Amino acid sequence: MTASAPTPGSNPASRSDARGGQDPVAPLLQIAHRPTLARRLISWASRPPGRLYLPACVLVGLVLIYEDSMPGGHLPAFVLGMGGGALLAAMGALRLGIALSVARPMVRRYWLRWISAPLVAAVAIVLSMADIPLQGRVSTSADELLNVRDTTNRSTTIPLNGEMAGLYPLKSVTIKDGLTLYTVQGAGLLSPSGLAYSAEPLETDVFVRGHGGRVYEHIGGRWYSWTEY
Repeated sequence: MTASAPTPGSNPASRSDARGGQDPVAPLLQIAHRPTLARRLISWASRPPGRLYLPACVLVGLVLIYEDSMPGGHLPAFVLGMGGGALLAAMGALRLGIALSVARPMVRRYWLRWISAPLVAAVAIVLSMADIPLQGRVSTSADELLNVRDTTNRSTTIPLNGEMAGLYPLKSVTIKDGLTLYTVQGAGLLSPSGLAYSAEPLETDVFVRGHGGRVYEHIGGRWYSWTEY
């Protein structure tokens, strides 16, 4: 038996490549060039904070300011703001640490982007410590809150079912002995909270005799916040 001669114009090497289907070296090259986790981190940290990170920081700052504007706080906003803030702070610290080690010129070049997130955090913290969000929201809502007080039956607690008075949704209002108690819907971390308007000064940060388990904190003027313990 004799081997068949190749037909004219055919290439034995090309037939061998066609049978293989692909270059056997290609998978090895893909594995060799696949970036490691360390290289991915370095590449990520070498870029300055931008389109996603900085807006996320601003959003978390606004959530925390909103939480501080509620008497006694606001549980969903507190959880979202503190959780998101902790995550963003950890990401920023990791990113900055890597960038200072391997891409210091990039940090100097885009220094404004790098300091934007800490500035947002500092502004939110200063505003919250000074109670500016709460004072501003109460001041804006004061006239409508007093209007609710003037039109309320003074002999019982009136349910309002989330009716807006200024910038606050009210759950109920109670008037007793010259003291007006507004229960704000959604206010309070673990206990009901609200606003109080009193013509007479109230003791703050202590349990007041005759006021049950309420503790008051002064906001400004005749306005107080209260929390039921």
